[in-house]
Amino acid sequence: MMGIANVSSPEVFVLLGFSARPSLESILFIIALGFYVVSILGNGIIILVSCMDVHLHTPMYFFLANLSFLDISFTTSIVPQLLVNLWGPQKTISYGGCVVQFYISHWLGATECVFLAVMSYDRYAAICRPLNYTIIMHPQLCLSLALASWLGGLTTSMVGSTLTMLLPLCGNNRIDHFFCEMPLIMQLTCVDTSLNEVEMYVASFIFVVLPLGLILVSYGHIAWAVMKIRSAEGRRKAFNTCSSHVAVVALFYGSIIFMYLQPAKSNSHEQGKFIALFYTVITPMLNPLIYTLRNKDVKTALRHIVLEKCCGFAGPWGHI
Repeated sequence: MMGIANVSSPEVFVLLGFSARPSLESILFIIALGFYVVSILGNGIIILVSCMDVHLHTPMYFFLANLSFLDISFTTSIVPQLLVNLWGPQKTISYGGCVVQFYISHWLGATECVFLAVMSYDRYAAICRPLNYTIIMHPQLCLSLALASWLGGLTTSMVGSTLTMLLPLCGNNRIDHFFCEMPLIMQLTCVDTSLNEVEMYVASFIFVVLPLGLILVSYGHIAWAVMKIRSAEGRRKAFNTCSSHVAVVALFYGSIIFMYLQPAKSNSHEQGKFIALFYTVITPMLNPLIYTLRNKDVKTALRHIVLEKCCGFAGPWGHI
């Protein structure tokens, strides 16, 4: 099969994207560029603040910095090529570029699912086991969970993407989307893809359904613990520690579930492109805004760093 794949693989792929709606392309270019810049800046600020301020050297912000780096990497693997295709008449991507894109996007997408589950466990430990939190979420465990998330996503990407690469495409090179994605590449093949589909379903269960189940279980325990808090102030503080993560999970999983549960109609594929645009362009931009606007610690640390670096004022916390 490998020999067939090498012979029949096209030199370039045509990403049809939004070419059926040419009047929208210039508008989408401006929107995608603006959101991409804000995403890079916002997530970069989260990483900078989490590293520079010692008050944020906690498990929660360690995982948040990882999530921000992941969002920067994920959106960068897709948006620059999208901008090129929206700007000019040529809608092509090289075979190698397409392969790299679906390897990386698959890796980072699976990793984010696991990271969101890990972050929900961190919130469970903080609220349901507050006295033992520092013992449970010790630095070695946090590092191990982060490495397991990255390596787990990489493993499923290597397996699934490599199986997809081996499929003979028989000269088909038109992808009705704005980026290269494994299911879309599989649609171009001229052989049986049963093995690939089984692998994809198993990987989806392990890296999408199972993490979502763990998140729901964690927040079930959190909700039960919060209801047992007698003071309104205590319940408010507990809610505030989780609200940002709940919002991010809702955005991420909501867009994925909505896209994959659509009926197989002709117009549903067009809707799927806009939903994909939402979770590849808009969601990575919203994540840092959610954590910054709803998190007093991040806002305080950012204000402190700006005052210290720009104005030479150390503030009440002193120099870092």
